[in-house]
Amino acid sequence: MTAQTTIAARNNRGSRTEGRSNDELKDIVFQVGAELELAPAEDIIEWAVATFGPRFCVTSSMGDAVLADLASKVAPGVDVVFLDTGYHFVETIGTRDAVAATLPVNLLTITPVQTVAEQDAEYGPELYKRDPDLCCKLRKVQPLAESLAGYDAWATGLRRAETHNRVIAPVVGWDEKKQKVKVSPLARWTDEEVEQYILDNGVLVNPLQYDGYPSIGCWPCTSRVAAGEDPRSGRWAGQNKTECGIHQ
Repeated sequence: MTAQTTIAARNNRGSRTEGRSNDELKDIVFQVGAELELAPAEDIIEWAVATFGPRFCVTSSMGDAVLADLASKVAPGVDVVFLDTGYHFVETIGTRDAVAATLPVNLLTITPVQTVAEQDAEYGPELYKRDPDLCCKLRKVQPLAESLAGYDAWATGLRRAETHNRVIAPVVGWDEKKQKVKVSPLARWTDEEVEQYILDNGVLVNPLQYDGYPSIGCWPCTSRVAAGEDPRSGRWAGQNKTECGIHQ
């Protein structure tokens, strides 16, 4: 199932169930964070679904469908949130559509408040070149934060092996900026473990992964990476920027 979802509509749907207070959520992280650190990814997702119910969602950038596939097996019908920035490669949109068509998940596509044209009119064309941090804030960080208003916890595909900035990412932690429980079931997975899961389970992979794009973001800010280079060196190449801000 797939849906083009406005932030307001998603928040209204989420408000049907009452969420826990921030103190209660922090207590949950404190009580189980260390306990789940070495748990299998499936067990981590199962715990999150049992603990938060409909106030738990999975996010995916559609570089691959590993996390969505895992979650769909544990909790068919789980919400999978995808941010359509308006700058995605067609391959990324195609991967999203394939995930929606083949996995038993409720795929929600979230869009920024402004279209690309509206943003250009207010800030000028190609904001991503002049102020990439602001562009990411407007098209990624703010839309995600607002779309998560109806949830207590969100799962990411964050892995420590991807970049040094993510080495200390906990499996279950507290996202202070978003005031949510942040779950990273794949945090301890190596590149080899991801590849093996994809092979064993026939998981959908963005075709750009096989065309020199090991880390895929918006097309204006993503370039091919040569063999042996840091997989994320193709993101914001030539700029003093390594993250969009979602995980900071």
